[in-house]
Amino acid sequence: MEESGKQHEIFVELRQRLESGLLILRKDIAQCPTEVKVDSSNSSLLIQTPRGLRCAELPPGVRVVQGSCQPTPTGDGGEGLHFRLRLSVDQPAEAQGSVIERLQVQQPYGFYCQACRSRILEQRVFRRVLPLPSGNWNALVGEWCCHPDPFANRKLHPRAEDCLTGDTHFLLLPITDKTLKSPGQPNVPPPRVSCKNCSATLGEALTRDVLKFYITEVVETESEDCETDRTGRRLEFVEKTVSARLVELSSAQSTFRFSIQGPSGTAAILLWVLNTDTLVASFPEIPVSGDDTLIFPGDSCHPSEDRSRCAVGAIKVLYLPCGPSMHQDTVSAWEKDISVHTLTLPQTTCQEVLQLLRASTSSLPPSLRCMNSYQVAFMRR
Repeated sequence: MEESGKQHEIFVELRQRLESGLLILRKDIAQCPTEVKVDSSNSSLLIQTPRGLRCAELPPGVRVVQGSCQPTPTGDGGEGLHFRLRLSVDQPAEAQGSVIERLQVQQPYGFYCQACRSRILEQRVFRRVLPLPSGNWNALVGEWCCHPDPFANRKLHPRAEDCLTGDTHFLLLPITDKTLKSPGQPNVPPPRVSCKNCSATLGEALTRDVLKFYITEVVETESEDCETDRTGRRLEFVEKTVSARLVELSSAQSTFRFSIQGPSGTAAILLWVLNTDTLVASFPEIPVSGDDTLIFPGDSCHPSEDRSRCAVGAIKVLYLPCGPSMHQDTVSAWEKDISVHTLTLPQTTCQEVLQLLRASTSSLPPSLRCMNSYQVAFMRR
């Protein structure tokens, strides 16, 4: 956590579609461009500084054009050295989709608590996997249609072998399973559904027969066990799950502004997706480790060598944290704009997303941390 408050020594941002990149070195790493040598070797970016050699390993099909790295002015901030470079991209790297995109019919799935990896539902085979109308559907109908929405006051619920998918959740009919806690009092909406093993909140019981699970709280797998996922880190899982949905929704619906809110409907984060084709790598001063440690752009390719980092796919976003007295004019304007897409997550998960965004911002060079009145962050895909 301490590392999250300090700018990293070296930051690399690569745009695959534009075939260009930006390299920034903190001012205490090198004083002038002649002290820095940037080279490429196969699918790696090699950065030689007075403190030693750093290597950013690139995905297959992405290469730095030899001799293209050129120093550029840094403005009045004096934050360090900036270099521009060109890329050669055969094919942009693809990231794995979210569980919403992966679920298919006639495939067996097991569902597990993300926190403790206990099984929460018996293995399922779905006959139908159907998308629910998006959160903005009623607003769009009211704005564009000349007749009232006949389904405005009706809820869509799954049948026995159905899975209905929303933006950040899916609906299932419960099958008796001893690893889920009972929903509790049916008269208190919405009753919480939690893991019996660790008490983590997994979703809500919409009715006595319909369970709603958030994709950030549940792991799905086609195998009978979840052993391969036991080493996964919570914040890494949340980051990749949320960023995957942002990519999918922005691509499918051409919407790039999102209001992330808790179950109460109060906005927690306003988020604007700038691009989804970015590769990022950064080199912190101290190696980062531990299951609960924030993950920064560019995992170490070799855990014992912090001099080598993998350039990972990420989305670049602008964001504003929301609170009782924070950015009220902007929040009000976004709430009235039907082009803003609402994403609902558990309240604790909203705080985890904000924690990830702030950690990313604090690790960036100062000139990249803000854009207009918004803060800038990268989320790994």
